[in-house]
Amino acid sequence: MKTGIPMDMRCLIVIPCLNEEKHIEPLIAKLGSALDELDARIVVADGGSTDRTRDIVKEIAAADPRILLLDNPKRLQSAAINLAIETFGRDYDYFIRIDAHGDYPSDYCQILAQEAQATGADSVVVAMRTMGFSAFQKATAVAQNSKLGNGGSKHREGAKGHWADHGHHALMRITAFRAVGGYDEAFSHNEDAELDYRLRKAGYRIWLTDKTAMTYYPRSSVPTLFRQYLGYGRGRARNILKHRSMPSVRQMLPLAVVPISVGAFLAILSWIAVVPISLWAFACVAYGFWIALGERNPYGPLAAVSAMVMHFAWSMGFWMEVFSFRARKVVS
Repeated sequence: MKTGIPMDMRCLIVIPCLNEEKHIEPLIAKLGSALDELDARIVVADGGSTDRTRDIVKEIAAADPRILLLDNPKRLQSAAINLAIETFGRDYDYFIRIDAHGDYPSDYCQILAQEAQATGADSVVVAMRTMGFSAFQKATAVAQNSKLGNGGSKHREGAKGHWADHGHHALMRITAFRAVGGYDEAFSHNEDAELDYRLRKAGYRIWLTDKTAMTYYPRSSVPTLFRQYLGYGRGRARNILKHRSMPSVRQMLPLAVVPISVGAFLAILSWIAVVPISLWAFACVAYGFWIALGERNPYGPLAAVSAMVMHFAWSMGFWMEVFSFRARKVVS
């Protein structure tokens, strides 16, 4: 052992995936060193891939029995983690959640384990850095890495290591995960923030590390980005409604986007109705040009477009969930 990680600290690495034939093999290869150093097992929880993902994992597993393919009939990432912990968790101290569509340093898992050992945290979360390849992906990455797109979220921007309320899920103590009931599978999005709320309420501690981070690749088109943030908005609303909590200030601002957009139709009565939406659009575009000029980033103006798509979709998803929740209450 070269990492200083205790021999009895066993980790279960879980990769929820669906149709990831381009990424799954190199991802497993990059995690290979953790198999020895953490006495780990890798479980690929597949949600019914129709490409070659399953065949690739089976071929890898045939050569290394520490790598397993697990069927995830519910398809959701939250269900994948729950099933993996239910099936294999009793033999491990911690689990590490790996997103199949992300990229990680080769020592990612080992550093997470070291941080858990050093801090005594029940959950170690990380910052998420975004990067893209196509022009739209690069612009969206610029937006998501800026306050325009993330509202100053610590796990989006990165910060010095500190005790946190939430972050991108990475490593978690299995006893803590089980004690609060695991992920709520009613959440297709925002299940990590919802679980963090229950962890904190139960007295468990979350450490946001600055020793490592993961890289995320954003959606490559407007429709897919819109659908993603629509889901994020619905998930955040469901979280707030479930726990009767208040949204933060940085969440309240984009919440207004759909209401002011609807209000703009009142311009037939008064031109003042278009002022709020005009100010929002101007602020986004101005911030994009500030990025282009101040940071010398040519994707700044296009990043403003990505941010506007994200704001509008998030706001729409939030209000859709609120009104559907009220409709369900009226019916019941």
